[in-house]
Formats: sequence, structure tokens, C-alpha cells
Amino acid sequence: MTEALVVSNIILWIVVLALLLAVLALARQVGILYERVAPMGALMLDHGPKVGDMSPVFNLESLGGGGLSVGLAGNKKSQLLFFLSPTCPVCKKLLPVLKSIRNVEAKWLDVVLASDGDRPEHAEFYRKAGLSEFPYVLSTDLGMAFQVGKLPYAILIGEDGRIRAKGLVNSREQLESLFAAKELGVASVQEYIDQQA
Repeated sequence: MTEALVVSNIILWIVVLALLLAVLALARQVGILYERVAPMGALMLDHGPKVGDMSPVFNLESLGGGGLSVGLAGNKKSQLLFFLSPTCPVCKKLLPVLKSIRNVEAKWLDVVLASDGDRPEHAEFYRKAGLSEFPYVLSTDLGMAFQVGKLPYAILIGEDGRIRAKGLVNSREQLESLFAAKELGVASVQEYIDQQA
């Protein structure tokens, strides 16, 4: 009886040590994968004005009232144009992120919400979503000038009126990758990673 207990205890310890080695090997592989997989920035589509080009200039009226100049050179702040739709669930998910970015980056950045379509529908969305702190413009011409085809889409325009970064954004990380691209002086985070490789 005691021999069986000793044998089972030895087998148990062998299994535990084998599992420990397997966990360590998997942890090492996860670390290697983490190093190989680069952060995913905003997906830049090859449509519309290119990064580095001067932005088209628009003088528009905000839903909240007042006029707004988009893309004008000589602004004191950069502008983040965020194209959205009241029916886009990802756009709605990013609204708290935009509110946070607006508060944290207020010294150098103005966040502008942009869309097109039925004004009453957008006015209702603007009111229900509590977006009164944002300029919200409706302009088909604005979306056409930047050739926005998918939402949510963001364009970062520098103080000099040049497009600094742009792309399809589905998360906070992708939005912030536009700021990183501007700071690094590249079109996208992927371009920077390619330059480093």
C-alpha cells in the first residue's frame, strides 16, 4: 500500500514539473510574439489628399451654432476631424474616448465632429449623446473632399493647415496613433515601424 502511494506521489511530481516547464515555454513564446507584433495604428486608406498635403479649407456652421473654419492654415491648434454617423455603433463607442482626448489634449488640439445627412436626425443625436462641447458640422462636401468612405474615420490637420495623419479608427489606440505619427513626422505608425526595420 505504501509503495503504491510513493509511486503515485513520484508520478504526480513528475507531471507537476512537466506542466511547470510547459507554462514557462508558453510564457516565453508569448513574449516573443509580443515583440514581433507591432502596434496597429489607424488604417490609412489611399484616398483623398495625402499626408503632408494642404488640407482643403471649409467654412461651416456647427449644429450648436457658430461658424467654424476647417483646415485653415495659421490656426493656433491642430484639428482632429472625426467623421461619424448616428447609426454607427463603433462611432458611439468612441465618443467617451473623444471627450477624454478633448479634455487632455485641449492645449494643442480641437476635436471637430463631422458627418452628412439629415439635420434633424443629427441634431437629435447631438443632443442625446451630450456632444454640446464639440463643434459638429454637417457637410457632404467635406466628406467628399477627404474621400471618406468608411466610418469612423479621423484626419489630423496641423496648425499649418497640412494633413499630418489620417485613417480608419476603431479604438483609442488607433486614434492616439494619429498623434504619435504627427510627433514622429511620419504618415502612420506603420511607416515608422517599417523605417526602423
